[in-house]
Amino acid sequence: MTTFRLFASLLALAITFPANAQNEVSPARLKADVEKLVSFGTRHTLSSATDPKRGIGAARAWAKAEFEKISKACNGCLTTEMLERTMSGPRVPDGVNIVDVLAVRQGKMGWDHVIIIAAHIDSRVSDVMDFTKDAPGANDDGSGSALVIEAARLMSKQPQNDATIVFALLSGEEQGLMGGRLLAETAKERGWKVTAMLNNDIVGGTVGTDGRKVDNVVRVFSEGIRASEDLPGQMARRNSGAEDDGPSRALMRYTDRVADRSKAIGLDVFGVRRPDRFGRGGDHLPALELGFPAIRYTVGVENYHHQHQDLRTENGVEYGDTVDKMDFGYLAKVTALNVETAKALASAPPAPVQASLGGAVSSDTIVRWSPSPGAQRYRIYKRRADAQDWSLDREVEGVETTIKGLIVDDHFVGVSAIAANGSESLITFAGLPPRQ
Repeated sequence: MTTFRLFASLLALAITFPANAQNEVSPARLKADVEKLVSFGTRHTLSSATDPKRGIGAARAWAKAEFEKISKACNGCLTTEMLERTMSGPRVPDGVNIVDVLAVRQGKMGWDHVIIIAAHIDSRVSDVMDFTKDAPGANDDGSGSALVIEAARLMSKQPQNDATIVFALLSGEEQGLMGGRLLAETAKERGWKVTAMLNNDIVGGTVGTDGRKVDNVVRVFSEGIRASEDLPGQMARRNSGAEDDGPSRALMRYTDRVADRSKAIGLDVFGVRRPDRFGRGGDHLPALELGFPAIRYTVGVENYHHQHQDLRTENGVEYGDTVDKMDFGYLAKVTALNVETAKALASAPPAPVQASLGGAVSSDTIVRWSPSPGAQRYRIYKRRADAQDWSLDREVEGVETTIKGLIVDDHFVGVSAIAANGSESLITFAGLPPRQ
């Protein structure tokens, strides 16, 4: 084991994240893509799957063609796929064919290191069962869908990374998170090791229902206690004090660091410590249920007049989710943040799967962790038990270190994996040793 000097650690921190993508994102292209999605009239999951001009089928066909166009420009660097499954539920009592449109940029580690950038392509009006009325779905979630396509355009121009990137447009969100469930279950069935899912839902507006404007904040929602953990696992997390340190929460902190270091993006991450908005949900929730780190990006302030509404004007108030209510400069910022976060994660090794502590009834703390494929070294972080933010302690080689003078009762410890180029993984919380 080798312990590196602190100044070397700080130098490495300075090169953790790749160059900023803000200047590469095109608000005009984002607007054109949202307008194209709106032009299909409705993208309700129960609308026509075969009409070439109107309905969910036409929208999905266009999106697949866009991915194929991007792939052609990068000499076949993307592979497209349509995931399909007949699903039913309270909002689709007779069943419907759910189709997710995927574009995959294969990484050097194949399916052992996967990053998903996702949004839902379907839309709705006031009555969730009404699939005939126009449902523009410009912000919800044409904004996220355009973001995913733009991210594919930008990242297709980058050299191949270690991680495989999956660009996913999901159907059936408004009918019960069906496309998100299809994707998560497919990932589980195929053995994907998902490092992160970045879900984008309502990411293109800046004026709230009460008239306030927020164009420099994006909310990022993440779970603490994991939906995938059984009761013994939750109790072990509780006994380690790790309620605020699940992989999803670590991912939220990671994107916050990316935003802080990529000042040109011009966004502040408001990390909301709950899985989603109060009493509501999105397509990242099925991924969390299956144990994948996942977060949701959403605008800093929502306008509820422009969500899930029939197109109309009442008492001088315009209702409906239309293009003119959006801010494409803001959407470009959220797109850049997604791209920067994905690039940083994709060029880094996966996080250590497990880390544990020893040192009870001692003045020193022992840290052990599982090796991460491709890691050249590891960063050890610490924080007092009454603090929120990690501070760097040291960098080491090997999979064990002792922190002299750190009393384990009073501190939390985390471990990240570092690539040869300085790129850094998520931080894995070090808790109680695994149960025997």
